[in-house]
Amino acid sequence: MAIDSLVLGAGQEVGKSCVIVTINGKRIMFDCGMHMGHLDHRRYPDFSLIGPNFDQSLTCIVITHFHLDHIGALPYFTEVCGYSGPIYMTYPTKALAPLMLEDYRKVMVERRGEEEQFTSEHIVECMKKVIPVDLKQTVQVDKDLQIRAYYAGHVLGAAMIYAKVGDAAMVYTGDYNMTPDRHLGAAQIDRLNLDLVITESTYATTIRDSKYAREREFLRAVHTCVAGGGKVLIPSFALGRAQELCILLEDYWGRMNLKVPIYFSAGLTRQANMYYKMLISWTSQKVKETHSTHNAFDFKNVHKFDRSMIDAPGPCVLFATPGMISGGFSLEVFKHWAPSETNLVTMPGYCVAGTIGHKLMSGKPTKIDLDKDTRIDVRCQIHQLTFSPHTDAKGIMDLVKFLSPKHVILVHGEKPRMATLKGRIQSELGIPCYYPANNETVSIPSTHYATAVASDAFVRSCSNPNFKFSTSSWEDEHGSTSRNKNFIPRLQVTDDRVAQGILVMEKNKKAKVVHQDELPLMLGEEKHQVKFAYCCPAHIGNLQENQETESSGLSLSSTNDDLLQLLSAKLANEFSEGSLHDFGEHLQVESFHVSICLKENCPYRLRDVGVEEKSEAVFFCCSWEVEDEKLAWKIISMC
Repeated sequence: MAIDSLVLGAGQEVGKSCVIVTINGKRIMFDCGMHMGHLDHRRYPDFSLIGPNFDQSLTCIVITHFHLDHIGALPYFTEVCGYSGPIYMTYPTKALAPLMLEDYRKVMVERRGEEEQFTSEHIVECMKKVIPVDLKQTVQVDKDLQIRAYYAGHVLGAAMIYAKVGDAAMVYTGDYNMTPDRHLGAAQIDRLNLDLVITESTYATTIRDSKYAREREFLRAVHTCVAGGGKVLIPSFALGRAQELCILLEDYWGRMNLKVPIYFSAGLTRQANMYYKMLISWTSQKVKETHSTHNAFDFKNVHKFDRSMIDAPGPCVLFATPGMISGGFSLEVFKHWAPSETNLVTMPGYCVAGTIGHKLMSGKPTKIDLDKDTRIDVRCQIHQLTFSPHTDAKGIMDLVKFLSPKHVILVHGEKPRMATLKGRIQSELGIPCYYPANNETVSIPSTHYATAVASDAFVRSCSNPNFKFSTSSWEDEHGSTSRNKNFIPRLQVTDDRVAQGILVMEKNKKAKVVHQDELPLMLGEEKHQVKFAYCCPAHIGNLQENQETESSGLSLSSTNDDLLQLLSAKLANEFSEGSLHDFGEHLQVESFHVSICLKENCPYRLRDVGVEEKSEAVFFCCSWEVEDEKLAWKIISMC
């Protein structure tokens, strides 16, 4: 079986996360996001690749968190395209997702006049299909598929998703953060036996400075601007970074006794703060510990901002959505504040290509064309921070190393950086890694375990000793094994227990592990033994040299029996009594057999032509089993 991963979004790009994973027959859609940098058909995943009937093609949908690039296409897919199956997400995600979706709808339709993709009623009906889950709660989707959510950090309610069907298991990370911040903890997950991890790779090659260094840099830039009478625009998503930075500014304003107003741009953020106060259990340990005496989301220095205040004099700090200045109120404020050199735009997170935020972070533009009729003069200060809630390259490597899956797929990243990270995962961790483009499928093998019983013969052979006794000569200090009256034979004991069995799958029966000797009986076949054979030449010329020292008195006309007896005498000097057996026509040591070969064209004979021209030769035909390979070549050298 294979696990097939069809990437419909976030393939070699950041945006519209959507991956369809088929695991042992079950088909799961992980996330259903939209692309914030496109307004044409590229905005949504190509749902036509799923199949004609979505309810039959998909087992369920799992949403990791409420950001639009992970949930923005969900109401369109359910209410316009017609999917009516189960949808799973955490309790905070279910609470906050409608706020994000409705805010986006208002911005795109009511303020920008675009064609409506889904209505407010669609959002309500979509949320009715959602089944909320808690952290580490194992949900049995059906009799085969189970899912479990793990804390991902990133934003309130974000989860990594574990999915298991039979023996095959995987984790889809969504977006996550491996380091804690002021309002959220670091991602946490169990050590699991996984075939696949699909991980985000937004910052695939970035190693961040310490959190405190980044905070100091941010606060210094903001303080310098407001001290000079300037205005600070912080484009940010209403949920997540806004709360993180507000906690930071609230603490700094109190320590420095600053009176400069801090504003939220819309009711969405204030409404979100209400949920943050209610969902304290999903925040960081420090926020939870101090909750009884102080709610971290009660901001004394943060106030409501009205449109009429855009051109008001005096310094201020404004949080405005959306975070990438792709439209909405942040774009409206940017048009007014960008031409002034005293003002500051600080970008605290990642920006998708095609947005104004991305253009600002890619360089210091002096002018930005919104369309053919609108050009913005950019004289303000641009400050880029790495306050993103995504993990960095070290965090990705740490998570992959901790989980140690059999395969890794990278999504939600830029292609060149993904290629670099893939190389690191494969070279440093030895794990196969892939980074498919949109609409591509990656297939990897899945784990499959079979329950097997063991035969009695196999169990006995494994558990009971099977001693084999033999004698051999002691070796002297030079390694010689020649027989000497001073040498005392030693007893060699080996345990021939079978360590490995043979797995048999009988028809309509359970798998069974049997002893190797049982298999021929089960198959109705005789036992076969692999043997080796070699017809070895023994040259008569060598015997002539030996006649002066040997007492046997052999001549060139010696009979075959005489030659075999000479070999027997040589072997008797090398091997202990009882290990050499003389059967007249052949000699045997262990499984090694040797006899005089009388065949003219023996199939085991390799002729040494150069030597045979000089001396007459006889041939010893030898055979042996594989376990006596070393012994065989020792005797052949004597021949």
